[in-house]
Amino acid sequence: MSHDNPLLADDTLPAFTQIRPEHVEPAVDTILADYRASIDALTAPDAPRDFATVMLTQERLEQRLARAWAPVSHLHSVADNEALRKAYGPAEEKLTDHAIELGQNRALYAAVQALADAPEFAALPRPERALVEHALRDFRLSGVALEEPARSRFREIGVELSKLSTEFSNAVLDASEAWHEHISDERDLAGIPESGRAVLRQYAEDQGLDGYLVTLKQPSVQAVLSYADNRGLRERVYWAYQTRASDQGPNAGKFDNSARIEKIMALRHEAAQLLGFANAAEESLATKMATSPTEVMEFLHDLAKRAKPVAQRELATLREFASTELKLDNLESWDVGYASEKLRQQQYALDEEQLKPYFPLPAVIDGLFGLTEKLYGITLAERDGVDVWHPDVRYYDVRDANGRVFAGAYVDLYARNGKRGGAWMDVCRARFDDGEHRQLPVAFLTCNFAPPTEGKPALLTHDDVLTLFHEFGHGLHHLLTEIALPSIGGIDGVEWDAVELPSQFMENFGWNRQALDLFARHYETGERLPDELFERMLAARHFHAGLFLVRQLEFALFDFLLHLDYDPAQGARALAVLENVRKQVAVLHPPAWQRFPHGFSHIFAGGYAAGYYSYLWAELLSADAFGEFEERAGENGSVIDRATGDRFRREFLAVGASRPALESFTAFRGRKPEPEALLRSHGLA
Repeated sequence: MSHDNPLLADDTLPAFTQIRPEHVEPAVDTILADYRASIDALTAPDAPRDFATVMLTQERLEQRLARAWAPVSHLHSVADNEALRKAYGPAEEKLTDHAIELGQNRALYAAVQALADAPEFAALPRPERALVEHALRDFRLSGVALEEPARSRFREIGVELSKLSTEFSNAVLDASEAWHEHISDERDLAGIPESGRAVLRQYAEDQGLDGYLVTLKQPSVQAVLSYADNRGLRERVYWAYQTRASDQGPNAGKFDNSARIEKIMALRHEAAQLLGFANAAEESLATKMATSPTEVMEFLHDLAKRAKPVAQRELATLREFASTELKLDNLESWDVGYASEKLRQQQYALDEEQLKPYFPLPAVIDGLFGLTEKLYGITLAERDGVDVWHPDVRYYDVRDANGRVFAGAYVDLYARNGKRGGAWMDVCRARFDDGEHRQLPVAFLTCNFAPPTEGKPALLTHDDVLTLFHEFGHGLHHLLTEIALPSIGGIDGVEWDAVELPSQFMENFGWNRQALDLFARHYETGERLPDELFERMLAARHFHAGLFLVRQLEFALFDFLLHLDYDPAQGARALAVLENVRKQVAVLHPPAWQRFPHGFSHIFAGGYAAGYYSYLWAELLSADAFGEFEERAGENGSVIDRATGDRFRREFLAVGASRPALESFTAFRGRKPEPEALLRSHGLA
């Protein structure tokens, strides 16, 4: 049967062009039936109770399922269509139901517990012990100890939450693609640089239109809100973007996520209480570094106390500038990006358009790979002939110093229709070795940059460069793992508030002269990024750092308090919670019709529920980790230090979740993290 259904083929890489929506459910049904039969055999009374039988069997079964589902899930994010959605939704519900059923299998739990209780458990290698310990924790979080009717109710909740999460994400994508504004007169785009107009022109051509098409794709939104002199256009784009999938805006009610937010929050709270937690925030910390809600709240409030006064001063300066220089007596939310860019140009004689010619995407990719080689001794080489889902996608083999291929990566970098916004890294294949079969790790690296236009390469903003470095940092965490047990290898199983460490760590190199010299050259002349331009970049690095931090704190506190203080009698009250948070930390309040929560996919359709604070928590760790490279640079003259890179790879990137993240950090840094590192990274120490 496997040759008829590409999702059942045991191939090294997925056959993307052969995958059809009608393949999805039959593949899932077949694999789940085999999975259940194997678990029944594993839990039979006469089955062996050793690590290979109990744990490796589960890893093997899970990898077969992952090989089929990873490409389907990825296509749902990057090549969405109605037929795929219809196949994806029911299949995802079956997978969720299966996962909870597995987590509530008491015979399987007993088999794993027997391993942990055996005298020889202490003699197992640490990764094997960690796999058992993680499995036992996950059983508890799946409700293995629940009795009926709570047991069945917990399972129902899990399936419903999975369905709602997919619907939420679909609504955001549909709302984003439903709005556009066709512009014929170029004068309406005054202020937008040629590179931005070229993107809008390309969007129009893609739809068979003359002129320009303003959309809600990120390159379009950024171009308009940062540069458009046309205040009315800025307002319309902001209005459409900030009311996506809500009861407000140009498509009010059509894709509304309001009811989904209410249901998601009610179900998360009920599930947490079934497991014995007070709320969903407390439950989320069971898989994180932070040990209590109090610790998280103290961390966030301490940051707010330091950042808000800075943000208030920055906003006062911006208001004064907007009034005197731009004649904007009332600075509205759709004016902030525009006025900030003008102020930055005035203060530092710097704007992104000056930098973009020095960041052509092909050169940035080459430089990123060159940096990786210098840090870790690995190379990435493009391989032709790999089956991909879009002509823009590239595949790279990852080779060690001896030329041996030990991993691979798909890279998909341009915004287009049917592709979810944002940037992310995901797992295509995990490293696995069960003694009989060996599987190499493969990553998906996805961004939404403006594509090449009119014979020019794609030119990145510096923020785009940092985004690419960030996601590649996640990729390296997955690709460089030396743990061959997928459930605790690479990014899997790592505490959620530490998993951003490798990604944010890589961003630091985007500010380093030696790293920039590997790729920052003018796409036409080959000229190196001038020293005076680089110095202006550094001077402007912490421009509006306070405003940035209070915005991140707004997101983090909203998310955590929404889950921490949920009251079934009152419902989610998302907008009320957000307003209270803004009273605490925000310095600029958006219009009452803004509906930020309705597009907050990170927490309602991603893995960051009660965990968005992780970005700031992990930034502390990453800034402190990069401090080790900076200290070594004082000794040898370069932060691009192979010896330190090898140590970071060995102590953090390679070990996955085989030990706690704090232990890995301490092994690399020689001490526990210092909170001041985060403030220094934002220029606020």
